[in-house]
Amino acid sequence: MITVALVDDHAAIRSGLAMMLGRQDDIEIVAEADNGASAVTVTRTHEPDVVLMDIRMPGTDGIEATRQIVATTRSRVLVLTTFDLDEYVFAALRAGASGFLLKTATSDELTGAVRSVAEGDAVLAPQAARALIGEFVQLPPKRDAPPGFDDLTEREREVLALLGAGLSNAELSHRLGVGGPTVKTHVSRVLSKLHLSSRVQAAILARELGL
Repeated sequence: MITVALVDDHAAIRSGLAMMLGRQDDIEIVAEADNGASAVTVTRTHEPDVVLMDIRMPGTDGIEATRQIVATTRSRVLVLTTFDLDEYVFAALRAGASGFLLKTATSDELTGAVRSVAEGDAVLAPQAARALIGEFVQLPPKRDAPPGFDDLTEREREVLALLGAGLSNAELSHRLGVGGPTVKTHVSRVLSKLHLSSRVQAAILARELGL
């Protein structure tokens, strides 16, 4: 069972999300919150697998809530926004979100994204993925290797580069010729050694390093 927390300052939106997800036999809504501060509290209390997070809320916004959640819990954050790719989405991804969808996503897209994030994959709204890639293509390598990079094995550096190319766990498994559990172990070690919270952060780092 995948446990989910819903975070949005509009009750109607939370109700709609709960209705779509509640139809699934493998998904359970365990908490709701209407602002970022409450989101952090309920996540620490209920420890859901996935937090569906609105970005723009009064008080503590979704970006800061995401940063606190990924830093202090094992929950993964999937951002939902009415806006296309913009600085808020980039900030959320850099804060550790595992991906984002537009609130116009269909029920199938939403439930598929929740399942993917719960499995450890990254999710990007299809209409925004191209823009995200385009943004990175325009960016030359601009930073030095972070602490922990030299501790990566050759295989872990290969995994980091493939994360930068946007490969899913299944694609990594095929490319590397190893099973799913081994892929998850490699990804987990990369994130741990580089002190990153999500594979999206790892992908951003890989692009910034020019891998």
